[in-house]
Amino acid sequence: MTTTSPGPAGEAPVTPPAAGGARAGRGRAAGVLLLTAALTGVCAVPTWLSVPTDSVLGVTETVRVSGGSAAPALVAAALVLLAATGAIALVGRIGRWLVVATVLLAGLLVVGGAVSVLRDPAAAAAPTVADRIGIERVVGEVAVSPWPWVALGVGLLVVAVAVWLARVSGGWSVAGRHDRTAGAAATGARDGAAAGSTARAARPVDERDQWDALSRGDDPTEQADDEPH
Repeated sequence: MTTTSPGPAGEAPVTPPAAGGARAGRGRAAGVLLLTAALTGVCAVPTWLSVPTDSVLGVTETVRVSGGSAAPALVAAALVLLAATGAIALVGRIGRWLVVATVLLAGLLVVGGAVSVLRDPAAAAAPTVADRIGIERVVGEVAVSPWPWVALGVGLLVVAVAVWLARVSGGWSVAGRHDRTAGAAATGARDGAAAGSTARAARPVDERDQWDALSRGDDPTEQADDEPH
């Protein structure tokens, strides 16, 4: 939790530097995770496979299979990354490792889905073909679009983001303690300064104070007149 120390009247509250750094780091990580979730979701939408088939009536048609149908793991990975984005603002020492593991798992899901489609496009398209025409019959070569390769690159990017997140999140767990310590120190310093000023103002003006006032160019008689009688 970030501690914001109230300043004197008329001054804005003072936020310790560690608080701003922690918030900026978490915000940057959340933005990166949101971007990877969006990229993963985009890869699941276009057509990955074009499959020539024969229907039960003997009519040849082409069945187009989207990324979400050919590799359902992409949709799950996008949702996992969205959940990790929301968890960034709440995690601490242990929670950050859970987020890192979750992001790494999402990246591996994307990579595995893309690789499975590239290795055996016909098997990846078979469930969609069966839903469309009632039988799993492929009569020609399956055309593979560039999107499985794009998804493979996105999956590797997500894995790299998990490694980056493990490095940059090291200071998040101690940010709250540093903020509390800095806030308490700032508050104590201001309280001490205010107490000192009050004590000096309440003390009667003696000869030393008059000489100090003269050295500063002030009129010591004005200070004496301002004192309560």
